[in-house]
Amino acid sequence: MSETLFAICLGIGAAITLAIANASVKASGDVLMSRATMSASAMLIVLPFAFIVPLPNKETWMILAISIPAHALYQTTLIRALTRGDLSLVFPIMRGGAPLITAIAAYFILQDSYTPLSIAGLILASAATIIFALPTSKMTSEDPKRRKAALIWAVACSGCIALYNVIDAQGVRAAPSPFTFIVWLFLLDAILITTATIWVRKGSYITSFKQKWRFGAVAGASAVFSFGMTLYAFSFANVTFVSALRETSVVFAAIIGWRMLKEGSGLRRLFAAIALVTGLILFQVGS
Repeated sequence: MSETLFAICLGIGAAITLAIANASVKASGDVLMSRATMSASAMLIVLPFAFIVPLPNKETWMILAISIPAHALYQTTLIRALTRGDLSLVFPIMRGGAPLITAIAAYFILQDSYTPLSIAGLILASAATIIFALPTSKMTSEDPKRRKAALIWAVACSGCIALYNVIDAQGVRAAPSPFTFIVWLFLLDAILITTATIWVRKGSYITSFKQKWRFGAVAGASAVFSFGMTLYAFSFANVTFVSALRETSVVFAAIIGWRMLKEGSGLRRLFAAIALVTGLILFQVGS
């Protein structure tokens, strides 16, 4: 199997498992607890490998010191977005917005140039993102302020995703082994959100954990496969290419939100998700 085909398989596999992970968190009804349990489950899954993979070198520790706060910021924005909005509303904006923000920033800051096909892809993806933000006749919450807050947090989350993608790509390449960075990232990432959840929930933490641990465990296992496949692909493939493939998760999330979570405007959001992915692919092909 060629490296390109292998990267495509890893990217699509990461997309499917990413959608499952976030759907499990949303379906639990307690996003904070399920997300914390997800991180703890992922940590337990990778813990045995900490004794197998090479230890992080100095450069890896330095990148982890930057990556962990970036992931903590991502966790915060994601939890706030999912708590306030439908999965099929906020998830495509969170995931699809990341490549868009990266491309726009590269254009204005790095003065990157794009082909007409790339520009067409960006326009299509941007239009699809706007469609997600339009009001619907059937929504989980009728409170316009709550919906607006969900959209704002989703956009902020997309910025965090773009940030940690760049940092983590450097991490897997600098580490003695790509799996070294993957394992230690999962181990350290769980500490902050678990501590924060215990502090927020205080006396109700144990009760909430008993009620929601199944959702978090499913999400945790899915997250390990998703992020692990992504970071491994980063070690040998183009970061933008792999990131764009992973963002096809918006289509799977739209389907899950529509058919399983019974969220409103399912068909409209599904078509918008397909348009978004098509735009991102056109952008990648034209680059």
